[in-house]
Amino acid sequence: MLIAPDRRIFVGRRAQKSYGQSDAWQMPQGGVDDDETPVEAACRELWEEVGTTKALLLRESAQWLVYDVPETLRPVHWKGRWHGQAQRWFALAFTGADSDIDIEAHDKEFDAWQWMTAAEMLDRIVPFKRPTYDAVVEEFRDLVK
Repeated sequence: MLIAPDRRIFVGRRAQKSYGQSDAWQMPQGGVDDDETPVEAACRELWEEVGTTKALLLRESAQWLVYDVPETLRPVHWKGRWHGQAQRWFALAFTGADSDIDIEAHDKEFDAWQWMTAAEMLDRIVPFKRPTYDAVVEEFRDLVK
């Protein structure tokens, strides 16, 4: 969770139609490579998806959070091997300016981005991720608007 100085949250719109929606918004996320820790993965994913490293670690979630992708929305290339994700969340304070964000710096995960309040973000995400996002917002409630 990348948090702006005014306590709004970075949220990106997925570049490709995802989960049956052309307007799927989410916070940056991704997998942990074999040679890295979860916090190292969070920093790498921030660079790959948001195009910035201008952030300071504030807090790590107390536990892993899990969600399942509905079976009808699972990509064919998963071939039944995956059902969703287990995620460790990190609250990061954004220390740059909006011009330091470059969603086209790497593989284009997002085609648009916004700073949103927690309530705005929760209204825009895909429904099956809502319980996970509710838990993340609740855990970092004191840090966000």
